[in-house]
Order: sequence, then structure tokens, then C-alpha cells
Amino acid sequence: MFKKLEWSPVFCCVFMLLMLCVSNLFAGNPVTTEALFKQGVQAYAGGEFDQSAEFFRQATTVSPSFGALHNLGNAEWKAGHGGAAILAWEQAQWLSPFSKQTRENLLFARREAQLDAPELTWYEVCSSWLPPDLWIWIAFVSFWLAVALMVLPGALRWRRADWHQGLAVAALALFLLTIPGIIGVHTRTRLGIVLSQEAPLRLTPTSEGQVLVRLHGGEGARLEKQRGKFIFVRTTGGAGWVEGDQLGLISRP
Repeated sequence: MFKKLEWSPVFCCVFMLLMLCVSNLFAGNPVTTEALFKQGVQAYAGGEFDQSAEFFRQATTVSPSFGALHNLGNAEWKAGHGGAAILAWEQAQWLSPFSKQTRENLLFARREAQLDAPELTWYEVCSSWLPPDLWIWIAFVSFWLAVALMVLPGALRWRRADWHQGLAVAALALFLLTIPGIIGVHTRTRLGIVLSQEAPLRLTPTSEGQVLVRLHGGEGARLEKQRGKFIFVRTTGGAGWVEGDQLGLISRP
């Protein structure tokens, strides 16, 4: 007699996971980030700036990167979309603040549009010196290094050396120095760029609300709260409500 074949739940789960991995491997993504980037470069070289911007925008959607965002800003600027260009360059700087070319592009664009850069506090200025993730890593490593150097010698009955204490103090000092940078990163997540030209800043969060002033594309604004599709922002020209799709945050490529 033949024994009835029984499938255990564990075996079924493993089999289904393997089949899913194989199907994903063969299906793949027909349009890769590299392909979109190359198409964007080709369209830019051919003078098709709107199409180039669309390719770079798709590339940043698939996988945000400094190169795609920087080139997106270039394409948007050539296409005449000043607000979108400034936002893309700000987002590129958020990921990598070391690019001299991106800083020069922002200075040039704001000078041409007669706009000021967003006002930053001293700790926000400090936070812009390094990428956000690097601040977190430095804080994490320095904190646990200080803890390890203070706790492990006693716990493992090692002979304490002067360099243990000196290195622990240095690591703790480095951790304390990262705190303003981390706070600055957090507060800068509320900074945005106005995308639309002549975007109405309203007194109330309604489409019929009184227009206080019209904001220029590329102008900086600080988000404070949200109500429905409207967000309350504060700019150098005043404070009020704008529609959410008229503002892009620099921390969200």
C-alpha cells in the first residue's frame, strides 16, 4: 500500500516563498533606475527638458539618489519650472550636502528669481553640514563606544588604562556634539519649497478664503500644521494656508 503524501505547514510556507522569489527574479523590473537616468540624460541632450524631467522624476521615485535629483533640478530649470528646480536641488543637498555644483545652482536660481534662502536656526545650519543618516550613525557609534569603554573593563575585570577613560570621554563629547545636528535635521523636515507661481496664501483653509499674498515659485516655507488638503505655512512674507500640492518638502525626494 502507498502511504498518503502529507504536506507539512512549514514545507508549504517554504515552497511558496521560494516560488515567490523565483517569480520576482524572472519578472524583474522592466524599467530600472539606470535606464530611466540614461533616458533623462538623452532627452536633456536633445533639448526635450520636460521629458527629461519626467524621466529623472521617475528615477527618483524608484530609488531617490543625489545624481537623479540634481539632474532633475537642471531639467526643471531649463523647462522653466523654477520652483520645482529649486526643490529638486534642495532635496539633492539633503541627501548629499557636499556638492559645490548644487550649491551654486541654488544660489544662481535664487539670485535670478530674487528669492532668499529659507531662514535656518544655528542648529539647523549645523545639521546641513552632514547627511541626515550620518548624524544618526555618529551618535549611535559614539554613544555605545562611550558606554562600552566605561562598563566593559569592570565587567570583564580588565585592567583599566588611561586611554580607556580618555577615549570614553572623547566619544561622549562627540555624542553630545551630534545632538544639535540631530535636532536640526528633525526641524528641517518641516521646510518646504513653493512649487506654483503666484500660489495664493489664504487666511483660512478653504478655497474661498481671503488671499493674503501670493507666493513665488521657489520661495521657502516652514510647515506648521495641516487641515484637510490645506497646510499652514510660515514664510518671510507672512503666514497662512496653502494647498498641499503647492508645496514640496526638501526631506521627501
